[in-house]
Amino acid sequence: MELRQLAYFVAVVEEANFTRAAARLHLAQPGVSAQIRQLERELGQPLLDRSGGRVTPTEVGEAVLPYARAALAAVEGVRETVAEFTGLLRGRVALGVVSGAAAGRFDLASLLADFHDAHPAVEMALTEDTTERMLAALRGGELDIAVIGLADEPPPGISAQLVLDVPLVAAVAPDDPLVAPPGRTELPPTALRGRPLISLPSGTGLRAVLERLCAAAGFRPRIAFEAASPHLLAQLAARGLGVAVVPDLPAEAAREYGLRTLPLAGEPRPRGRIALVWRSGGPSGPAARALLERLRAALR
Repeated sequence: MELRQLAYFVAVVEEANFTRAAARLHLAQPGVSAQIRQLERELGQPLLDRSGGRVTPTEVGEAVLPYARAALAAVEGVRETVAEFTGLLRGRVALGVVSGAAAGRFDLASLLADFHDAHPAVEMALTEDTTERMLAALRGGELDIAVIGLADEPPPGISAQLVLDVPLVAAVAPDDPLVAPPGRTELPPTALRGRPLISLPSGTGLRAVLERLCAAAGFRPRIAFEAASPHLLAQLAARGLGVAVVPDLPAEAAREYGLRTLPLAGEPRPRGRIALVWRSGGPSGPAARALLERLRAALR
């Protein structure tokens, strides 16, 4: 069994096609097919089902796949570790960010640019997604680090560093009846019953806090609009289309949008929290560990 055979096998599974896998590997398709057949003969079991329009792993292939990926990752880890000790940090880092998390709070683009300047040989991949999907990707090894909305304590196997922790507010147009009577300093969750609400999508930490808050008050939230951008949430609320439930806005930002805000009441008081998270024990690769160390220092 050779590592290249495992690499060919993984590529074919991921591409679901021999021709695309060969193009990705910069090899001729017959050579890829021949090496995988040789691997199957050595193992005594077919790893791929070639009978349909798409190539799919057999039951044995599904069982072998994580071991093949682990073997390839281990070899890459050896290369990265040697490069780290020779001062040539290399490798790939996959970072996930919950939609809108960095808007106006911290300059993630500059942090990544500075890291790239210091380590130009490191390939970085950045994706936006929901908290739920990013936690699953962290556990599955598809992400090394993520910035998520945190509604609860992080799940087992995930470590976290809190980046942002602010009260949640209801943001409305200035003439909305929620801001009356004058002198009201907070809003009970029951005041949201039946009101059109504007929120981040399902799967985000803030949405989970909102749904839990409404459930404790005895009703289901009526979500009229949802968007991944806090900027768009504020614009919708300012036009009178509903109540935006968002992390507390600085006074100048609220004035700029033309919004009035009221903290949401509750015990404990509902909060919007953003956290930097990673697999407990740290990322496996030296490049990801170096980026995590830099992010933890910058976002502390």
